[in-house]
Formats: sequence, C-alpha cells, structure tokens
Amino acid sequence: MIPAAVFFDFDGVLADSVDVKTRAFCALYAPYGAAVVAEVRAYHLAHGGISRHEKFRHWQRHLVHGPDDEATIEALADRFAAEVKRQVIAAPEIAGAGAALAALAGTRPLFIVSGTPEVELVEIVAARGMAPVFAAVHGAPAKKDVILRGLLAEHGLGAEDCVMVGDAMTDHDAAVAVGMPFLGVAEDGIGPFPAGTMVLRDLVGLPAALPACVAAGRGMAA
Repeated sequence: MIPAAVFFDFDGVLADSVDVKTRAFCALYAPYGAAVVAEVRAYHLAHGGISRHEKFRHWQRHLVHGPDDEATIEALADRFAAEVKRQVIAAPEIAGAGAALAALAGTRPLFIVSGTPEVELVEIVAARGMAPVFAAVHGAPAKKDVILRGLLAEHGLGAEDCVMVGDAMTDHDAAVAVGMPFLGVAEDGIGPFPAGTMVLRDLVGLPAALPACVAAGRGMAA
C-alpha cells in the first residue's frame, strides 16, 4: 500500500539538528549551575516535539522559579532562536534525507509538521533549498495533531492512507491521535517508541519502508 501523503518532523528527521537546540537550551541556563543544566537537557530530550515557549515556561516555573511572563519567555526564545536558526540552516541532513525526498517528490504530497515556530521554520526550509519539495510547512504554536487534522481535511486525505515520520513521542502521539501510521527515526533503531513501532536508523531506506508502514498501520486498526 503506497502512502497517499507523507508528513515529516524536521529536526532529527530531515536535518541532523537536534543537538544544536540541546546545546542552545543548556547554554541559556548555564548560569544556574550544572544540576539545572542537566535537568534542562533531560527535559528537552524527553519532550522533543513541544515548542520552545512551553519548555522555557516549564523551566522558569518549575526549575529556576524565575519570571515566566510573556516578555521574559519571548526574550529567552529570541536569544535561543538567533543562534539556533544560524546553526540549523547549516546542519547536515539526516543520512538519506535528500535522496528520499527526491524519490518521493511529485509522486504524492509531502508536508513538514514541526514543533519549531512556523515563521522561523519556513525561513529555514527555504534557506536550505527544500521549499519546492513540500506542499506545506507548518509549526508552532499549533499542536501537531491539530496541524495533521487540518492538512488531512484540506487535501482530502484519509489518515490511514498516510504516514507520519518522526523522532519523538510527540510525533508518535500526534499520529496516533489522528489514526495515522507512524514511522520512527532513531540512530539506535529503537528510539523512545512503544514496542512494535517500525523504526529506521536514518532515511536511506525510507521510500521502501513506507508501504509496509501503511500496511502495518491498517493491520493494527483492523
């Protein structure tokens, strides 16, 4: 069963940029000491798909007990974004990403659904020369399941006929929420996903794996 459309997360799926954000988050909280930095790192890695604003609000409220008003959160997000954007544009692709997109482009709609702020994400995708490949690029503040539902309705797609490709449980959970088959990406071939999840180490084998992912999803639904 060939998928009718493929939805991709961005960081850790198309671009090898997850560590860029980890380093930037940790640097912002370095003045609070090593223990706080360790907590920041752990929380970020455990919640890979939520927006930076949510992460900063959580850390301000529950970790450093600092101000969490909108002005403070925006200032932190702006400092974070400036460095991250520069590095993400320059980050290498996940192995096989370019070839996989080239093989899939024009055969079915491709979408990006990310936790990165949408305006910034659109600029990054354009700067990397990837924009022509995608039918739409969407990010925060909208939740991923909300974005998926909107795109499915807009393009007349059945969730069970599509695939969400992601590297975080937020990607997995968004796919499950809308009834879409999910394909994980993790260097260890396992990732944080439930047992039985189809997982690739990179995107080298993605085109070949997509039909099996749809078939497996339909089997589980049945």
